[in-house]
Amino acid sequence: MSLTLLPGIVARTVPTARLSANLLERPAAGEPSKTVVFVHGNVSSSHFYQPTMLALPADVRALAIDLRGFGDSETLPVDATRGLRDYADDVRSVLDALGLDAVHLVGWSMGGGVAMTLLLDTPERVTTLTLEAPVSPYGFGGTHGADGIRNDADGAGTGGGGANPDFVARLNAGDTSADEQTSPRSVFRAAYTAKPDAHAEFEDLWVASMLSTKTDPGNYPGDSVPSDNWPGFAAGTTGVLNTMAPQYFDVSGIADLAAKPPILWIHGEQDAIVSDGSFFDLNMLGKVGVVPGWPGDDVAPPQPMKVQTRAVFDRYRANGGSVREVALPAAGHAPHLDEPETFVAELVQQIRSV
Repeated sequence: MSLTLLPGIVARTVPTARLSANLLERPAAGEPSKTVVFVHGNVSSSHFYQPTMLALPADVRALAIDLRGFGDSETLPVDATRGLRDYADDVRSVLDALGLDAVHLVGWSMGGGVAMTLLLDTPERVTTLTLEAPVSPYGFGGTHGADGIRNDADGAGTGGGGANPDFVARLNAGDTSADEQTSPRSVFRAAYTAKPDAHAEFEDLWVASMLSTKTDPGNYPGDSVPSDNWPGFAAGTTGVLNTMAPQYFDVSGIADLAAKPPILWIHGEQDAIVSDGSFFDLNMLGKVGVVPGWPGDDVAPPQPMKVQTRAVFDRYRANGGSVREVALPAAGHAPHLDEPETFVAELVQQIRSV
């Protein structure tokens, strides 16, 4: 199954100081008035953004970058102890190679965490920030409360050990079927979108994009280590899922930046992955009895992901920044797929605001 380019999209390899990165582009007609850079999420690639790029106004230059180990970018190991900083540094290296000082940045899911990391490290490179169903500023799993307090010092129950091994095997095997719940196509229909029947035209492309995820050591999902805390494992030091473990990832400091570009937070109310009761959170699975031995809310509470995001953005506003929240009642984890016209309209409003 191939990663097909839609008419109007071009792809090229960009050599940088850090990696060889694959880049998709929808060129502007003439001199671009704005440059938008899209950063995809976990188990996906830049190809998920092709229709969005094509729908932008003709004067906008649209770029989408494959992160390392996804799509057609170079496969390099990920140092999870840096949080999502390996990815953020890679994105910045692509901007450097293209001679782009500041851009309108869009990050989806894990890519939202990459975008927030880039903002935290180099706010001068971000003109506006659009976060689509972003990971909590305190990572994925293992925290509680609006302020992201860690449940355990070692982040038990987070990271690579929580990946479903059959799903990983099916990624590695290139499974294009919908035969099992763990088939990537089934996962797309159940978790990525709230409107699975609406995506027949491009579903093969979305599945091919998911299957571009590299399962080499140091990539997806990542290693794990034993833990004395339930459920008996904690995040290791390499690989994709470990980058978002709470002991490694915390970008809540964006609220204290001196320079604060405007933020658009757009998310679906039917999101199955990033929510205040996510069934991708091991503690939530324990609470409902899917994972046995759960020690209770006092020890291992599920993470209130959107509550945490909203609290950080409230601080961002209180400290002089601008945040606009758009919650889409009928959308799931991929608002740009489930509500494409609304997503593009909101994004265009965002980039035209400065």
